Amino acid sequence: MSALRVKICGTTNLPDALLSLDAGADAIGLIFAPISKRLVSVETAREISVAVGPALGRVGVFLDQPLSEVLRTAERARVSAVQIHGPVSGLYLQTLERYYPVLRVVRPADLQQFSQATPGHTLMLDAPTPGSGEALDWQTLEPVFPAGGWLAGGLGPDNVAQAIRVLHPAGVDAVSRLERSPGVKDSLRVRAFVRAARQAQQALEDT
Repeated sequence: MSALRVKICGTTNLPDALLSLDAGADAIGLIFAPISKRLVSVETAREISVAVGPALGRVGVFLDQPLSEVLRTAERARVSAVQIHGPVSGLYLQTLERYYPVLRVVRPADLQQFSQATPGHTLMLDAPTPGSGEALDWQTLEPVFPAGGWLAGGLGPDNVAQAIRVLHPAGVDAVSRLERSPGVKDSLRVRAFVRAARQAQQALEDT
């Protein structure tokens, strides 16, 4: 069984990035979608990336943004991967994959058609409204959840273990349930989330 990846999304400042690193997370999410309450500037994202270096993955999160903008922003912010929300073409994804590992976000209603996605990017299942804190019905999704897929959508310290037991994701991603306010992390919740995810994965490996 591959090691579970844990991502803390919606990081907007360096102290929170260092918190995620110290808590044992594998990656943080830096959101560049203009509509997000957790929008981070390219300059701040670059400062974070330089400070944490290769010890922590930096995933640039984009929504309905042109390919040229994604590539330009990702390079300036020194991200190590990109996460794509919204409808994009196969050519768009193929071009991105030449430069970065890609997390392709899909919704539950679309999961069936993406279960046989072409190689080159990793699928991430998210709630219909990202960042809402609304958890998905994992039992219903279990038959169609793709092998090697990541899971987001309403995850927190109190429910991530159950989600891991049901769907066996390759990675988990959390935002709103780890915050004191949008874009401001709660240290205890971040640490509890990482710990709960690691313990749940270890329990699966021990069975």
